Amino acid sequence: MNNDLKMRITKFRDDRDWAQFHNPKDLAISLSLEAAELLENFQWVSSEEALQNNMEQIKDELADVLILSILLSDVIGVNLDEIIDEKLKKNEDKYPVDKAQGRKEKYTEL
Repeated sequence: MNNDLKMRITKFRDDRDWAQFHNPKDLAISLSLEAAELLENFQWVSSEEALQNNMEQIKDELADVLILSILLSDVIGVNLDEIIDEKLKKNEDKYPVDKAQGRKEKYTEL
């Protein structure tokens, strides 16, 4: 993960004294709410329409999801590079190329 980006995000938080409000529960709730706001841009339209008509809002909401994810990782003390690498390894085991390539089924159905 880009350490400069993480530092900019935590500096923004710290300059406003918001760390006091950033406990794991509330960050997870906020993350879920922002993800729902991202989804709202796609509701009742095709992906193409959403991207054409709502791109600025989509980018803003995606940024909020990512910022909150970075803040949550900071608060709970996990390294994003490490946990993403670990998850990718798990997914490689669940979805081997020879079984999953070009398929949308869940790993339990492969």
